Amino acid sequence: MATVSESKRLVIKIGSSLLVDSLKGSLRHKWLNALVEDVAWVRSRGTAVILVSSGSIALGRVALGLPEKSLTLEQSQAAAAVGQIELARAYAESLSKRELKAAQLLVTLEDSTDRRRYLNTRATIEQLLELGVVPIVNENDTVATDEIRYGDNDRLAAQVAVTAGADLLILLSDVEGLYSENPKLNPNAVRIDIVESITPEIEAMAGGADTGLGKGGMKTKIIAARTATSAGCDLAITEGTKPNPVRRLHEGAPSTWFAAQGDPKQKRKAWISGMKPKGKIKVDSGAVKALENGGSLLAAGVTDVIGRFSRGDPVEVLDDSGNMLGQGLIRYDALDADRICGLRTGEITRVLGYPARGPLIHRDDLVF
Repeated sequence: MATVSESKRLVIKIGSSLLVDSLKGSLRHKWLNALVEDVAWVRSRGTAVILVSSGSIALGRVALGLPEKSLTLEQSQAAAAVGQIELARAYAESLSKRELKAAQLLVTLEDSTDRRRYLNTRATIEQLLELGVVPIVNENDTVATDEIRYGDNDRLAAQVAVTAGADLLILLSDVEGLYSENPKLNPNAVRIDIVESITPEIEAMAGGADTGLGKGGMKTKIIAARTATSAGCDLAITEGTKPNPVRRLHEGAPSTWFAAQGDPKQKRKAWISGMKPKGKIKVDSGAVKALENGGSLLAAGVTDVIGRFSRGDPVEVLDDSGNMLGQGLIRYDALDADRICGLRTGEITRVLGYPARGPLIHRDDLVF
């Protein structure tokens, strides 16, 4: 499994109860600064980090003088709108002390189920990580209704990990991991160190939603683990209330680790290769050589565009003789792809009227 120090891309989920003082309704700045110390330490080892953070509604509720429980949908959305500003500011200020930049991404369930939105989210995350920025992701509670909600940030964090191609997801909780029974009800419950596969017995250990672990409890963490591990991402649940929880996990703090079912890149490649192609792209010998050397497919190497497809659809890649070379996800629709056939990247803006999205098919989206 990918340890904290060995992971290349890490997602950390932070719940409201860790970040916000439940009595005062104020941000726990000391805890947040310690977490940012962990982020800086992990990044210094060459790992890209994404944070999935709750807390906006809890912060906004207090600022607006709203009751602690039984908020209406409109009140929750208003609280989120106010609290998100404070939450983003706190992360930006804390990260800046470590000479790190923060970015805010607000998403809904629709953003992962709609192909175009999914690709936009993935491209934005990739660009932010390339620029050395720490993305802070939260559900867009100001617009999300039940029909388009994740419902909890455990599942959101798992989807972010899948979207970003992370190899490790850490869920910071108020317990040390998954137990054979609820440890708050049975002091003899045994913590499970490693879960190789999520069986019905493992699911039964999670119990129902009312586990005292916030919205969804341990059950949603198992759902998140299933999503993450099936995409090749390891997942760890560990107690996060104490300072420097990520460093503590690295040093052997009690936890439960869920083993990934394969490598995230291999999983993605298998997913792409199994999709039904919507069109075909013919390329010249120069492009073939570039692809054989692990490069992306550029417009300059394309000789013909066949079929009707949209951005994000799978297309076959053929050589000039019509032999299939591979398959990938295209970054342009068929009409625009045809218009930029044979063009260099610098010429694309003039023809399309908008900046180029890089290669037609990025090497990470290509099975060759």
